[in-house]
Amino acid sequence: MKAFAMGLELIIILQQIVRIAVPYVLTSVGASFSERGGVVNLALEGMILAGAFGAAVGQHLAGSAAAGLALAVAGGLAVALLHAFVCVTMKADQIVSGIAINILVMGATRFASGILFGSAMNSPRIAGIEASSIFLDPLFLAAVISVAAGQFIMFRTPFGLRLRATGESAATADSAGIRVGAMRYGGVAISGVLAALAGAFLAFQQHSFSEGMSGGRGYIALAAMIIGQWNPAGAALASLMFASAEAAEMWLQSGLLPSRLVQSLPYVITLLVLAGFVGRSVAPREAGIPYNKGRGSE
Repeated sequence: MKAFAMGLELIIILQQIVRIAVPYVLTSVGASFSERGGVVNLALEGMILAGAFGAAVGQHLAGSAAAGLALAVAGGLAVALLHAFVCVTMKADQIVSGIAINILVMGATRFASGILFGSAMNSPRIAGIEASSIFLDPLFLAAVISVAAGQFIMFRTPFGLRLRATGESAATADSAGIRVGAMRYGGVAISGVLAALAGAFLAFQQHSFSEGMSGGRGYIALAAMIIGQWNPAGAALASLMFASAEAAEMWLQSGLLPSRLVQSLPYVITLLVLAGFVGRSVAPREAGIPYNKGRGSE
């Protein structure tokens, strides 16, 4: 009986880790496509938030999870294309663009939530996606597929080769006939779609949209991508590590440690791991550097 209870508790912990990991995995895999193409994507928070808001609005208005997913993807893609336009077309500073977009989306979702739901803080309850287990949730399956497909696309297809070439040397890629701007737009767009699915997962799991519900997940996913060496599979493994730390935080909150110390655990682990990995990580050479045709990267 004791062994059965321990096994049951282990399954509960595993489900909790997976539930926490899904948004990190989706977002970090998407971030790897953006940065491999040469665009630093600090706008992930805004993309997650736009996806969560779109999912809640779509299901609230249409009564359908599919409508929620469609609107979530549309919202995340719109934010991604805005980031790409500012960074790729207008050649603005990518860090500043990402932070500004996060602030913009946070304000826009509060404003729109107040108009649509009569509250800037929360939406009415939505049904979400009915699944008997987290392992049968379509968005969990999407996260698993995104890792396998992302790894294959990035390292086994002409698109992946061109994307990586664009992030390493845009001038060389351009001279080989690769459309640098289109590749960078494509990488950012992929990150927007996957981050939006992460936001939809949050809204469906919590059965509502709430202000700022991205909760720093975009930044942790960015850290997971760096630890994973800008590689979808590596980013997913790092995401599982962070999810395990967050699950441990929940289990430790009922213990003797101060609650504020326990709540800071995932962020402390993020900083410690980054401190150990960043020096050995090699980013795409021209990530964050705009490309000016005829003058190269600046």
